Amino acid sequence: MTETKTRSPEFRLAAGAIDGLRQDLFHHAFDYRPLAPLGTDGPVMRRLPKPIRTRAVWFPHAVVAAVALIALLVGVFAANTYSPFGIATLITAFLPAATLLMTLHRPVLAFWVSIASTPVMAVVGSGEWPWAPNAFVCHLGVLVVVAARTRPRTAAWMWVITLLPGTFMDAVGPYNPSSTNGGMAFTSALALLVVTLVQTRREAEREVTVQRTVTAVERDRRTLLEERTTIARELHDVVAHHMSVVAIQAEAAPYRVENPPPELEQAFVTIRENAVAALTELRRVLGVVRAEDYEVPDAPQPTLAEIDRLLSNVRETGLETEKTVTGAVRELPQGVELSAYRIVQEALSNTLRHAPGASAKVDIGYVLGGLGLRIVNGPARGSVKPSQGAGHGITGMRERVQMLNGEMTAGTTEDGGYEVAVFLPVPAVHDGAEAGA
Repeated sequence: MTETKTRSPEFRLAAGAIDGLRQDLFHHAFDYRPLAPLGTDGPVMRRLPKPIRTRAVWFPHAVVAAVALIALLVGVFAANTYSPFGIATLITAFLPAATLLMTLHRPVLAFWVSIASTPVMAVVGSGEWPWAPNAFVCHLGVLVVVAARTRPRTAAWMWVITLLPGTFMDAVGPYNPSSTNGGMAFTSALALLVVTLVQTRREAEREVTVQRTVTAVERDRRTLLEERTTIARELHDVVAHHMSVVAIQAEAAPYRVENPPPELEQAFVTIRENAVAALTELRRVLGVVRAEDYEVPDAPQPTLAEIDRLLSNVRETGLETEKTVTGAVRELPQGVELSAYRIVQEALSNTLRHAPGASAKVDIGYVLGGLGLRIVNGPARGSVKPSQGAGHGITGMRERVQMLNGEMTAGTTEDGGYEVAVFLPVPAVHDGAEAGA
């Protein structure tokens, strides 16, 4: 029987750290990863003129190249101070600069090259031990660039590995009271800490932005579903009412005719049965959208005939409103009447929320092909601060318009107000059909 030994938390922590080191600095170390230019949508880049902006995107590359060039000149000058130009100069001056430039294309490989070349430059060079000034600056630049292009935990691994060659050379080499290893340890730790903090903050801001975007999308989706549920409820009530009327009239119709023929009685029976079946199916399909605490309203659904009452209620809140009706007023299908009423109601509610102190005008136009609505409000006035909305009211209005195959436009006016224009098509009813009905 094989016993399963539970590994200690310390062992799992050490194994995870080693695995993190392998993933960060060993896997894909030779990958070609060119440094991308800066984006042009940053707060600083947007303020720059366009000719300068197209060149400013290469600012990180220019900084790395400038530091490499300065380190190269310092290395050449220091090498020629001790000996003529030769192989030692090529190693101690050109190698650190080339390693720093390598970070623009292969950052992880550049770090390992810089670590591996540290003992070589310390032995070949004749300057400070173990980090010459140019090697010191270049390796520090390598650490900063690689840390900025990788994960934050990579910075800790690079700092630990950086101390190894310097500590080893201090231990085996001659005693040097002015060793630069301590300066490298302190300076690199400070630089990597700053880079890690900046990188962590940017990652946090990016996550917050993503979460806000996801939250806004989910909120809009939830609002859209709620509005569709409300429309489905109202549609259920409207259609159910009419189907109930059809069923009742079909049942009562034979009793209004003296000695009706059997065919007529059977026709009314069929109409009633179909109406009841349709009503049952409608309640089964659309009834599921009702919440458990939703109650069917006792009063009938509002229509355009009750617009005056709506405007009167709105005026009591302080919103000055004006109504204009054009065209021949006629009774429209109940779905159109209900949607028109709700659109006017929502538009006036938006005015109260987002433009306090403004006045509103409601235009209702009865045309041959349908119904036109136009609700316009002026800019906010007074000391009351407008509330910030998320556009859910506009979303609900668009849903109602799309349900009726209508058209809608919404936007600001020239004077700073807001306008909602809607057209709801209504199929024409022919005279023959009306007479037959």
